[in-house]
Amino acid sequence: MRKFITSLITVLVVTNLQAQRHHAPKLVVCITIDQLRGDYLEYFKNSFGERGFKRLLNDGVVYNHVQFEFSNIDQASSFATLFTGSNPCYHSITGIKRYDFDKELETSCLYDAHYLGNYTHQNFSPKNLLSSTIGDELKIASKGSALVYSIAPEAECAVLSAGHAADGAFWLDNYNGKWATTTFYKNIPAYVDKLNIGTESLSSRLPAVSWTPLLPADSYDALPYIAGKKPYQYKFNEKEVGCYPRFKTSPFINQEVCTLAAQFINTGGMGTHQTPDLLAVTFYGGNFLDVQDKTYTQEVQDIYFRLDKNIAELLDVIDKKVGLNNALVVVTGTGYYTDTEIPLDGDASAGGTFHPKRCTALLNMYLMAIYGQKNWVRGYYNRQIFLNRKTIEDEKADLHAIQSKAAEFIAEFSGVQQVTTDLSLRAGEWNEGSATLRYGTHHLGRGDLIVELQPGWGIEDDATGQKAGAKRNNAVITPLIFIGHNLKPKRIERSVYATEIAPTITNALRIRAPNSCSDLPLSEIK
Repeated sequence: MRKFITSLITVLVVTNLQAQRHHAPKLVVCITIDQLRGDYLEYFKNSFGERGFKRLLNDGVVYNHVQFEFSNIDQASSFATLFTGSNPCYHSITGIKRYDFDKELETSCLYDAHYLGNYTHQNFSPKNLLSSTIGDELKIASKGSALVYSIAPEAECAVLSAGHAADGAFWLDNYNGKWATTTFYKNIPAYVDKLNIGTESLSSRLPAVSWTPLLPADSYDALPYIAGKKPYQYKFNEKEVGCYPRFKTSPFINQEVCTLAAQFINTGGMGTHQTPDLLAVTFYGGNFLDVQDKTYTQEVQDIYFRLDKNIAELLDVIDKKVGLNNALVVVTGTGYYTDTEIPLDGDASAGGTFHPKRCTALLNMYLMAIYGQKNWVRGYYNRQIFLNRKTIEDEKADLHAIQSKAAEFIAEFSGVQQVTTDLSLRAGEWNEGSATLRYGTHHLGRGDLIVELQPGWGIEDDATGQKAGAKRNNAVITPLIFIGHNLKPKRIERSVYATEIAPTITNALRIRAPNSCSDLPLSEIK
């Protein structure tokens, strides 16, 4: 009899756990750490506590590396990919900026004159995102009753992780330090307004903010290349130009994000409704703006040490208010890391500088020699060369032939790895070598020539003389972690695609994947 009762209890417990796992979580929290480096989690682990990164790595389902299928990744293209489950060739967000050659004007990929800003002068909306997001699908499935919010340091991260149907998207304005949004979203909770005014606002607290190392000097020993560096101290003066963009690369931005995220859970009641809710939270894991010309710094270790505390704080808030088993927390990075390489005197290593203005001028001269004295080239932007389509049409020239000849010419330039034409990508004439260029561009607004540079080559703005450091996309280890929802700890060494994350989350929510997503959910997350 005793054995029978014991067996019955075991069956009931297992059945109950399975039933819990097969229910959708009450709350999904997507934590995206911009410029997260998985190798830093390993290097700095001795300085972490037990409730932050270590808790994620020990108690979660951990995938070793997330792979993006396109090159030239930045904030905007990464976030759009993570939250739509598709590449830029479908969702159309190919970069943080766009350029209008007719108006000779560079704008944000989010620019939309039809909407005003709240606590900001910027005009933003997600109209250029040509795919639904996780939050959009949750809103549709719940007939609008689910709460969907996003919080991020930057507007692009906030809006693209929120999507079209969200209740709100909030970011820290670059000019006044307030939590800003756009009139595209209709809801500003009272606790957001409260953090923007009076003594609780960042601007009122900023004079007291001073960044010095939180650990003893000898604790910053993970990177041997910074030994002997003197302790630093940074202040933030609102009257100085660029104060808030600089602040947003310090560890204090993560505390601001964490504080607001806790408000949405504690005061906003996210995760306590009949339908699941979604909160997208963005932290910063890159280097400090003042030292981005140095790869190895005390500052970056201190950022990760403090971020570990913010992760622990947010996990504890979720656990206390909703229960971690009733929530699904998803943590990953953006697949890129920004720094500026300054070569040593006499450095003979591979690499060089590509000059777009010289390149396009020579290309125009080459085409003039073949097709006549016309202006055949409009310009260069974001590693793409744009031909003058009106001139080509007026002269009744063969666009395919001109693109092909131009590509052959540009391919001979120093530092050029390969060149692909727009028409070849449209016609499906691409191979494994040019796949990243196809996935990373969209046929609407794409240049006539897409240029990939060799490793180590930077691009110099000929007007300003400013050289942009190359992003080492393939060298950035980006982990993916799922925790909560009764998931058992597991470490999976295989790489996964960034486009597999969104369908895995929507599958857990028991809703359909975003409309441009074609990948299946990850099999380990049930």
